[in-house]
Amino acid sequence: MAVVNSLSGINIKSSQNRLLIKNGQVVNFDGIEEADVYIEDGIIKQVGRNLIIPGGTRTIDATRKLVMPGGIDPHTHFELEMMGAKTADDFYKGTRAAVAGGTTTVIDFVLPNKGQSLIEAYNNWREKADNKVCCDYGLHVGVTWWSPSVKKEMQQLVAEHGVNSFKVFMAYKDTWMLDDYELCQVFETCAELKALPQVHAENGHIIARNTEKLLAAGVTTPEGHELSRDEEVEAEAVNRACVIANQMNAPLYIVHMMSKSAVDALRNARLRQRRAIIGETLAATVGTDGMHYTNACFRHAAAHVLSPPLRPDPDTPEAIIKALAEDDLQLIGSDNCTFTEKDKEKGKDDFTKIPNGVNGVEDRMAILWQKAVNTGMMDPCRFVAVTSATAARVFNLWPAKGCVAVGSDADVVVWDPQLERTISAAAHHHATDFNIFEGTRVVGSPQYVIVNGRVCLDDGELRVAEGLGKFLPTPANCPYLYDGKPPLSPQGSPRYASESPQNSPARVTNGNTPTELHLVNKQLDGLSVSGCSTPTGRKMREPGQRNLQNSTFSISKEVEGLDTKTSVRVRNPPGGKSSGLW
Repeated sequence: MAVVNSLSGINIKSSQNRLLIKNGQVVNFDGIEEADVYIEDGIIKQVGRNLIIPGGTRTIDATRKLVMPGGIDPHTHFELEMMGAKTADDFYKGTRAAVAGGTTTVIDFVLPNKGQSLIEAYNNWREKADNKVCCDYGLHVGVTWWSPSVKKEMQQLVAEHGVNSFKVFMAYKDTWMLDDYELCQVFETCAELKALPQVHAENGHIIARNTEKLLAAGVTTPEGHELSRDEEVEAEAVNRACVIANQMNAPLYIVHMMSKSAVDALRNARLRQRRAIIGETLAATVGTDGMHYTNACFRHAAAHVLSPPLRPDPDTPEAIIKALAEDDLQLIGSDNCTFTEKDKEKGKDDFTKIPNGVNGVEDRMAILWQKAVNTGMMDPCRFVAVTSATAARVFNLWPAKGCVAVGSDADVVVWDPQLERTISAAAHHHATDFNIFEGTRVVGSPQYVIVNGRVCLDDGELRVAEGLGKFLPTPANCPYLYDGKPPLSPQGSPRYASESPQNSPARVTNGNTPTELHLVNKQLDGLSVSGCSTPTGRKMREPGQRNLQNSTFSISKEVEGLDTKTSVRVRNPPGGKSSGLW
């Protein structure tokens, strides 16, 4: 793909041009509809059929394509310094790779050194990112030490700097790890501020002791990384974090859940929890496994090292996908934290010195589509939920982000479900020469990616510009976390935040009222769905239904023939599926 990486290669005036996406299937987390999408000045202005469009509008034909919200990756690490190294992907290269894969918003982590001012660290991250990002971005802030001054700065970050989430570590002893009393303080402060505590859940003390024993026994290879922190070590910390959050009456977001045991602990904790618990997994978890740690090639094995580690149990990827589909896990990130081969070699004689991190921001959506949608475990609506909509709601970016609706930002992906490619380091846009998904064949990838109304992936040609993204404040007191219900109106349409410039949740503004049509299953046979998943994530394929792995996933002629209707919508009602369709 050709890349234009400077403002001189982009016609900035084109950012104000009008854009019409025609003949596609618009997919949101709560339904699929046959509709066109009209974009102007970076905002979605109309969604429906028979739209009245001004002259001079560029048209993208999305026939046999899906029109979805741009992906939101809630977990990236660009320009992070850790373990004596600095991540290879900076904010330009990282967001460039994100856009290439269909992600139009990222949320990165500010990680202060122990004893460093949180405000100082936040300002450092803004300086690194603001002039480099190719798409919009937000920031979480890590709490790596505790004192009354830290609490004061948390209050200031929420009130003045647009931060609503704070990450703590139960691992990385002697660097970022907090003890249980400090976790109580952070969670309690988050509850007071109506912010969201996030946690890296592993038992750091057990890891430290296991590591000592492994090194003493002569285990120095990357395999020792997983041996020092097995599933039980992760599951214990998940349970403990949930107990602490419940005692402090705080919601909780658990980052990068990597094992079946951890998901079981989360599932059990929800039975007693007073506040919402959000579970995140990674593209790496569903796209590969921990058997790579035993590879005799150090370069190969070390390239897969991250924490918590990939699990050697070959059933883990499918179990994690099932958890995503059934709402035991709510979203998928990348934890993109890339290091060069030279940096990984710091741990050639001691696995504890291998910088932790893998790629994923570019391939996150294609990997999940291949592993979950093409296998029939997840439908397109649930795919949208876990790759964008839920993140938008959790971090209070909804409905500007995470949906294709009137008034939303024009962050849109035209997804070609028939586009075949093989993932490789030679073709990706990261600043590294290794890809953990190397050789994986995927069917389904973005053909066009629109970022704030600009076509940045144009029929496969990547055309991004450094610094064209903007910082996204994430307001506190998110309804999804503190109202006890998703931020939907009684009719199931998006409820707009008070800061949103558009107030109407209507889907079509061309003077016509959308027609609600209950399409029978055969009308959607070309999509191989009998309707979208419920908000709780029911799986798509039932016994006896065909596997999407063997499907061309094309739009059916019967559905295409409905273009004379004002609008054709397949919608999941907030209370679940109606017997008339489902």
